[in-house]
Amino acid sequence: MVDIDRSRVLEVAKDRTTEACNKLWSSLSEAKKKGVSAVATDFWRAYSNSTREQAPQAEIVHDRFHVSQYLVDAVDLVRRKENQSLKKQGDDSLVGTRQLWLFNLENLEQEEQRRIDHLQRAAVKTSRAWGIKEMFRDFWTCRSSVWAKKFFDRWYAWAIRSRLKPIKNVAVMLKKHLQGLLTYFRHRITNAQSEGFNSRVQAIKSAARGFRSFENYRIRILFYCGKLNLLPETSH
Repeated sequence: MVDIDRSRVLEVAKDRTTEACNKLWSSLSEAKKKGVSAVATDFWRAYSNSTREQAPQAEIVHDRFHVSQYLVDAVDLVRRKENQSLKKQGDDSLVGTRQLWLFNLENLEQEEQRRIDHLQRAAVKTSRAWGIKEMFRDFWTCRSSVWAKKFFDRWYAWAIRSRLKPIKNVAVMLKKHLQGLLTYFRHRITNAQSEGFNSRVQAIKSAARGFRSFENYRIRILFYCGKLNLLPETSH
């Protein structure tokens, strides 16, 4: 989905290749493509390559919600490994706690917060990973890209010294794509609305129990998500 001067364009293409992305861009006129100043995307290389080819003037903004998911997944990997280690010692502290570590602190109920406090004393590695994940959320509240860069450098140093491989892997990946993270502070766009569309798309697919062809799938998506006005015009 593209939003240019409040004029929205919705299109669907099969696969996640550069060619598929180029097909999406082709649904825009040259004038509209030149009017795109920024594109929100995850780290998938095909998206960035296609954007640079089709709209070279546009800046890449890496989506904050995908970054959050990478960190959440890293915390869960740390939890799973520490859980295995603790269970071998007869300690079931981390059993059944997966959902607790997925939430942000302010979204936890009071009883859940107390449980987290207790777990932090037992699950040292998972607690450290969760703290690093929580700290990164402050990155998006920085006043400018200059302050965000300073924040990231401090956060990165902590993450790299954590001795937690999943966290270190995400930190290295974020540093590699740092420029795309910093452009957020010039455009402040995300993929939130597109992710909402993805939920509706999955619901369409589930309700239809699959499609025999991608074109039928595409038509159904455009029909239900395109907000088409199918009412006949009335004459007076």
